[in-house]
Amino acid sequence: MRVLPVPDFYRPERVGEVWRVPYEEHARAARSWAEEHGIRPAQDDELRICLLAVDLQNTFCIPGFELFVGGRSGTGAVDDNRRLCEFVYRNLGVITQIVPSLDTHRALQIFHAVWLVDSDGNHPGPYTLVSAEDVESGRWRVNPAVCRSLGLEPDYAERQLAHYTRALAEGGKYELTIWPYHALLGGIGHALVSAVEEAFFFHGAARATQPSFQVKGEETLTEHYSILGPEVTSGPDGEELGRRNEELIQRLLGYDAVVVAGQAKSHCVAWTIDDLLAGDGEARQLAERVYLLEDCTSPVVVPGAVDYTDEANAAFERFAAAGMHVVRSTDPLAEWPGIGERIAEAVS
Repeated sequence: MRVLPVPDFYRPERVGEVWRVPYEEHARAARSWAEEHGIRPAQDDELRICLLAVDLQNTFCIPGFELFVGGRSGTGAVDDNRRLCEFVYRNLGVITQIVPSLDTHRALQIFHAVWLVDSDGNHPGPYTLVSAEDVESGRWRVNPAVCRSLGLEPDYAERQLAHYTRALAEGGKYELTIWPYHALLGGIGHALVSAVEEAFFFHGAARATQPSFQVKGEETLTEHYSILGPEVTSGPDGEELGRRNEELIQRLLGYDAVVVAGQAKSHCVAWTIDDLLAGDGEARQLAERVYLLEDCTSPVVVPGAVDYTDEANAAFERFAAAGMHVVRSTDPLAEWPGIGERIAEAVS
């Protein structure tokens, strides 16, 4: 199959920066690009390929922002996005649709420091892990001021916190993590990385399609790593805290291949894929159609605090054993297992 060149306007050295995308200029260029390279509208695709792009936002991907995912190299997310942008440009003619998720938060949520206080009224520091035992012993309790602000009954909030931390432990999830304030709705950290947004916009303009943005993480009383659903879906009284994104699962089932990239490998990427494997039989059918871009994702590593590299690598080994394909962005799509020949035929 024919691999497309990378457009002249792309600047790999600027992937780690924030800037304004010149939409009108790129829209005109995309139309010319499509004519020059014989790129058809996405709706004409006989072989449908989806790029599931997890949380490629400034807050995770730009050095100096709140939760930059540096991996052990220290430059992980920047390097990942450079490779991903080039993957999108070179395979523009066969990617049918891009589905980006947007981690979306507010200050008063269970995983931010303001939610909890100790006996002296102090908040936990960033990256504090809060276990069920910590809650049961009274080491951490819900901040009464938060309850008043959100109209929560203090008794309910305490019961919910105890239930929540127990549910995480029983479900094999990470302990409740106090994250730095990040991806706040309306803030610059919430936006897509400029170079990524530019590539996605150019793809949409060239192929007469548009990204299907998936907003996640707004639930107050639960973490929400996976695109497909929150960490805990019900509260202590059986009430709903959040629900699985069944509509997205059904949409993904309509693709011949789902390519996954994004941040972080150890958290939002890993839990999204775990949710697919933990779903019903229909959702698990996706496994053999999933392609994980191993070189376009990195684990959370905070020197001196946390390092989830081993957990992330173990998760990818588990996904491969379940039938998913671990590939690299530079691997020719015509050589991808299970679908390479069909891709070659579709664009020949």
